[in-house]
Amino acid sequence: MARAKRHYMPGQVWHITHRCHKRDFLLKLKIDRTRWLHWLYEAKKRYGLVVLNYTVTSNHIHLLVFDERGRDVIPQSVKLIAGRTGQEYNARKNRKGAFWEDRYHATAIQTEQHLFRCLAYIDLNMVRAGVVTHPSEWQFGGYNEIQNPRRKCAVIAYEKLAELSGFSNYGNFRESHYELVYELLGENISRQKWWSESIAVGSESFVEAIKQRLGLRAKGRKINEINEGFQLREDIETYITDFDGKNRDIGWQNTYLVGVNDECTTS
Repeated sequence: MARAKRHYMPGQVWHITHRCHKRDFLLKLKIDRTRWLHWLYEAKKRYGLVVLNYTVTSNHIHLLVFDERGRDVIPQSVKLIAGRTGQEYNARKNRKGAFWEDRYHATAIQTEQHLFRCLAYIDLNMVRAGVVTHPSEWQFGGYNEIQNPRRKCAVIAYEKLAELSGFSNYGNFRESHYELVYELLGENISRQKWWSESIAVGSESFVEAIKQRLGLRAKGRKINEINEGFQLREDIETYITDFDGKNRDIGWQNTYLVGVNDECTTS
């Protein structure tokens, strides 16, 4: 199947999802989830990736990022994280073949209230899966880091997260984040597929603006009202947003001859 042509739209918040090959549970072991987090931290140091939230599950990842550093930052970061995680797994298991699905998916998320809700949706992933009863129990997600910011080896850009979520200071943001997650735990937290399967989620004007920026590439795609606002729907085939307009392989084959510094590896 031909690869989708991808698009670069700077200044956006992106919810990135990336699944293991054939949805296999290749991230089921703690060591592999830990290594993914290590390379996420490395991408932040190396490329200046602005990370807002993350969750590593047994067969896919969620990554919430802000694109403010230039067109190569996100694709290079995902290439590094995915490539190194897959390489290390294959080397340890004496395995050959793809570790990840061919491409990651990216949904543009409007800032403030929509970003805030998407943030909580990512936090509650493993609660929805029935693995834990509260996101604080899952050490491979961003919830604990958001609630207890690190002085060293921080992955999340705390102040930028508060600003983009519409808060004047991090203390107010953190308290409201805690309250929102607590509130949602008492409700139906079933999967809301628009957060990870849309082209864009936000107000009607935001989604329309994204559609206009896509031009002819958005022809035939519909804007639908959803619980959280509006979404620009996918085509039947998977739509992938890119940040540099080039075909890039982010599979396990990618090689980076770098040293591994485990000092700030998340455990």
